[in-house]
Amino acid sequence: MDPVAPKKAKPPGDSADSTPATAQLHREGIPFAAHTYLHDPRAKSFGREAAELLGLEPARVFKTLMAEMDGTLVVGIVPVTGKLDLKALAAALGGKRAQMADPLLAQRATGYVLGGISPIGQKRSHRTVLDSSAAQWPSIYVSGGRRGLDLELTPDDLVAVTGALRAGIAR
Repeated sequence: MDPVAPKKAKPPGDSADSTPATAQLHREGIPFAAHTYLHDPRAKSFGREAAELLGLEPARVFKTLMAEMDGTLVVGIVPVTGKLDLKALAAALGGKRAQMADPLLAQRATGYVLGGISPIGQKRSHRTVLDSSAAQWPSIYVSGGRRGLDLELTPDDLVAVTGALRAGIAR
């Protein structure tokens, strides 16, 4: 990926890769690369499937998880090789406790389906934390807003576009 040159903006709906996430990246001029793969509906781990089919180190592929903290939805972005530490997520955001959000609520609040929830271009803005392990990679992969689409961008650009904090939230 060339992290310097952003992709040219295309009219909405012009491409099979067009999602609210890619639209937001185009609008903000943030460079990214879209990577598609053929999603298997029988896959049990969407993130690990993406890593395998794209030929990537799994620790470089990040999953977007929705949690409920003190009555508010928040986002944790962690490597697919780990689990979200809910206590660490709450602590990073100054909350008391967090629990995984109801999947239907997560889908409604983000506008994305499970396995395709992107931290970018969500229907509503949510406080977001990116696991600090992302810093070890020149670029990372996150869902592009549908199953079978991952977006590659730098951790700094992901923080910029989502307003994310960085903290150790994976275990």
